Amino acid sequence: MKKEAVAITGVGVLSPIGLDVEGVADALRTGRSGIDRIAAPPLSREFPAGTVKQDFADAFTRLELPFLDRCQQLAIVAARQALQDAGIEDFTGFGQRAGLYYGNVNGGAAATLDWSRQLLLEDKQAARPFAAMAIMSNAGAAQIAIRHRILGPVVTHASACGSSGVALGEAARAIADGYLDVAVAGGAEAPLTAGVLGVFSGTRAMSRPDEDDVSRTCKPFSKDRTGLVLGEGSAFVVLEAASRAERRGARIHGYLTGYGISNDAHHIGMPAPEGQVRSLQAALEHARLQPGDIGYLNAHATATDGGDVIESNAIRSVFGDTDDATRVSSTKAVHGHLLGATSALEFVITLLAMNNRVLPASAHMGDMDPRCKLNHVGPVPLQDAEFDHALSFSCGFGGTNVALIVSRNPG
Repeated sequence: MKKEAVAITGVGVLSPIGLDVEGVADALRTGRSGIDRIAAPPLSREFPAGTVKQDFADAFTRLELPFLDRCQQLAIVAARQALQDAGIEDFTGFGQRAGLYYGNVNGGAAATLDWSRQLLLEDKQAARPFAAMAIMSNAGAAQIAIRHRILGPVVTHASACGSSGVALGEAARAIADGYLDVAVAGGAEAPLTAGVLGVFSGTRAMSRPDEDDVSRTCKPFSKDRTGLVLGEGSAFVVLEAASRAERRGARIHGYLTGYGISNDAHHIGMPAPEGQVRSLQAALEHARLQPGDIGYLNAHATATDGGDVIESNAIRSVFGDTDDATRVSSTKAVHGHLLGATSALEFVITLLAMNNRVLPASAHMGDMDPRCKLNHVGPVPLQDAEFDHALSFSCGFGGTNVALIVSRNPG
């Protein structure tokens, strides 16, 4: 049976480098950083972090707010952007033929920390009535589904850094295989709390703020990199059967043509290049493309010492490192690592890069670590870059690797 092409008909994003599609596209062209210095009491040190510089509480009623951690607020607002862009805001008429696929790791991190404080410092014996709904990992998906009457599968994926990439890939697969007509897919994360920042500090993988300019702290692939920087935000796309999108005259931003997923089955915290290679090759095979067809690759690269080297080995083994090989960069240099939402954000960035004919930079890269040799875009965005296919790659703790290919045409 012929597979249905999967069109992208809506895009929404709240990120450290932009609060909508236009803002993010402008940041990609200029290389603007959204990384700033934050405090996280009761932790005594300050942290560099990719921050969304807006409070969205005023977008909700007093009756709604007790149910909503900042994470769910980000999810609802970004998804609403995507749905408005697609021109579909109520899915009642789709019945079981519409779904929602969500990626998230930490649930409501601020709500969790608040209850822990009440329990341990105030001797509270029970949480506030709606704390459970604000803490749940699937709360973002549920809140979006309730507001937009999504009656089919509403599924939350929690595969560490690949969570929202898995969400996009599985949503696309359901449409291609004929199970759904349309799906909302993406992720959200609001991890900039003492609880999450302290946990990642314990991994000894986090960078301290750059002493000269905090916005330049994250340096993927650089010989001077010192560790990852966390970020917050949300990104969603509306995926739709291409035939249906064409019939209704929808604007099509591009097509999700390739999805590759694998597991390293190696180590809970240390990646392995063999597993990463399998996911990259699977995405190419799914899209029926050769490595040379990919004009840009948005790498997972978090600016950790071992992670960047292992990923570079995997990318190099598939795409090469010569001057005519696929161009590679990591945009985490400007928005940080959004954990469960990072894959969705970077997929949106990859789509915008293709449509705006720009190769995003690995900002602040400076001198490349020779162990990370690839055909790097480098520290400055490149304009007027024409390419028809691009790949967004994510991998993380637990060994799940996700590669997504976006294309200008359905193939």
